[in-house]
Amino acid sequence: MNRFESQLQTIGPAFAGLIENIPLQNRPPLPPDWLQVEMLERYLVIQRADIAPGMTVLEIGSGPHAISTVPLAFAVGKKGRVIAAERSRWGQFREVVRASGLMNSIHPIACDATSLPFRDDSVDVSVCVHGIRSLGEVASLVAILREMLRVSPRVFLAESLPIAKNDAQRAHLAMYDLRQEVFQATSGHRDDLHHLPLDTLSTLIENAGGFLERSATLDIDLPDALAYFPRTLVESIPDTKTRAGLLLRWDEARSNGERYGTDHPPVGIVTAARR
Repeated sequence: MNRFESQLQTIGPAFAGLIENIPLQNRPPLPPDWLQVEMLERYLVIQRADIAPGMTVLEIGSGPHAISTVPLAFAVGKKGRVIAAERSRWGQFREVVRASGLMNSIHPIACDATSLPFRDDSVDVSVCVHGIRSLGEVASLVAILREMLRVSPRVFLAESLPIAKNDAQRAHLAMYDLRQEVFQATSGHRDDLHHLPLDTLSTLIENAGGFLERSATLDIDLPDALAYFPRTLVESIPDTKTRAGLLLRWDEARSNGERYGTDHPPVGIVTAARR
């Protein structure tokens, strides 16, 4: 029995059954059950968000696979709702939501999170799980967090931390930390920023007008292959020197990932209220 199967047995039959309905993904070299594994990780993290049945939750950055959206909908139950806010990357969102059986609790909306189309205090809690680092530079992050605090009295953030306690976590971080530089070299735009330390997450919240209620670090004993991106992307970098240096780093990171596996780094969680 692998770690995913072992943890799945501990969380109860309801969510375990839901996970089994999520379609397998054919995206080699990722394992076909990567989406189920990631969704389980989000479920374990969201349990720390104090979300109760019947709540209205705003999720910022739901992403193309509803990885956090489905566990959030499970948490609010049939009488609650999750407003899934995403700017443009919908991908397989609707397919995954349909497979989960939770469509009636999930309400997707396309919008810019720096200017949310909601009234003040219109939701119970705003959350962003493993997404803040993909939402732009610091000024944009503060603007988004300020909006989250405007539309809800509480905010919950969760992000992988730049901490490695074993070789598999180091292998994950080595590959992930290439993303920002590679994307900038190929497109001219920074994306997937390096993992933020826990004190940086707390500072962002405070700069946005929030009062830090709680911060903690969670150890998640699950694999995480999502740092991976194709070598061909690095090969497309036009600058010769930049391309050569990043190819060497990609090859080393990939070799270590194949040798040790890649695991979730510790996850930092922050809960805050409006000041």
